[in-house]
Amino acid sequence: MSDYMFVLDSHLSSEQSKLLSEIRQAADRENLNLFLTGGAMRDMMGGFPIRDLDFTLEGGSTKFIRTVAKQTKAEILNLDENRKAAELRFGDNVSASISLAHQERFPKPGGKPHVELAIIHDDLRCRDFTINAIALSLNRASRGLLLDPTNGLGDLSRKEIRAVSNYTLYDDPSRILRMIRLRVRLGFTIEERTLSQYQNVREAKLETKIPRSALEHELAQIALDPLAGDILKALEDENLLYLISPALSGPKLNLLTFQKLQKGRQVLTSGVNLRVEHYPLFLFVLFEKLSSRERSQLVAALDLPRRRVDAAMRLEAKAKKIEKELATAKLQRPSALYQTLSKVPGEILLFLLMRSGQRLVVDRVKNYLQKYLPAAQEITEKDVLERGAQPGTPKFAKLHQQMIAARLDARPKKVVVEEPPPLPPLSGRRSASFGR
Repeated sequence: MSDYMFVLDSHLSSEQSKLLSEIRQAADRENLNLFLTGGAMRDMMGGFPIRDLDFTLEGGSTKFIRTVAKQTKAEILNLDENRKAAELRFGDNVSASISLAHQERFPKPGGKPHVELAIIHDDLRCRDFTINAIALSLNRASRGLLLDPTNGLGDLSRKEIRAVSNYTLYDDPSRILRMIRLRVRLGFTIEERTLSQYQNVREAKLETKIPRSALEHELAQIALDPLAGDILKALEDENLLYLISPALSGPKLNLLTFQKLQKGRQVLTSGVNLRVEHYPLFLFVLFEKLSSRERSQLVAALDLPRRRVDAAMRLEAKAKKIEKELATAKLQRPSALYQTLSKVPGEILLFLLMRSGQRLVVDRVKNYLQKYLPAAQEITEKDVLERGAQPGTPKFAKLHQQMIAARLDARPKKVVVEEPPPLPPLSGRRSASFGR
């Protein structure tokens, strides 16, 4: 195993590691060259947690993407036939993108690119920023080989965001939103020539050429970020928030509630598998200070997914129902609280942390997220199998819940500290100084 593969393994959750193995095996069966790329490599080499896995294939077609989705029971969130790329969600808490290595040529700023398949090196040289243009080979013959044609590693070490070419932001002005998002999220600075390119794009007002589909995509990416409020504030400072909605300024930006949401997300324990639909929760906070007309204009201008908007509008009513149950129910045992909250969507739990004014409710949600859920997830499928139950059977599910309840309700063992034997009285001890 190469050093880079070792670093990768140390950064992946068990679910991400399993997914990487499945996609690698699928690519091997089709004799396709597979690479880990984009944000996954940026985060790994920069020492950040890997939020999503990004895979790039040399050759193949979008049929491979659909086949992988079917085999792994993944949900295809978005499939871009032109760019030969898809965003998928696997299981409860793992997201990934799969794309075919390609080159893009833009006939005009913000226009639909002409896409043609390419080798991985050409793909990397056509990306947005150098820190996103690093790849790691996952192929049998070259597994662990690092590809960095634009010196993204150097920019990571300097904590600098640099455009891959002199036309990066001109070709696709939506990249200026991504640049600001990455600057806030990573705490990096903008390289001088890239900053000059950005200023020229703004002077030419090319941000007005950003298609609404690209605006909606960037908004969805902001929603996933723990620093969503800070990113929106940075966009306001750059006078770019009007692209999302002219009404989003001053008090209507709702930064105070975004800060509360950020604190709520900090309660989530690292490594815990909890599915959270961040987009509806983000939209609820974004909409809260807007009038009905302003909300409608925002939804129409960005063509926001209707199901996401509807989910955002239903959040408060659902949260109030759970809040009432938590405030009145007698949940003396940890297992009883676990059973109650394990059925509640993650975004509802974050909503309660953000908005509930009842101390008992907040404490119960925190205990569930920080104590009971991590402890319950320590009971693995292997532990249940050792008791003689087969996965997928009612017996397995029942035994699993019984083992979790036993773990949560077990009283902690008392730690007995042995005290040292008492010293003899002073009269019975001989002083070193007086015995000479």
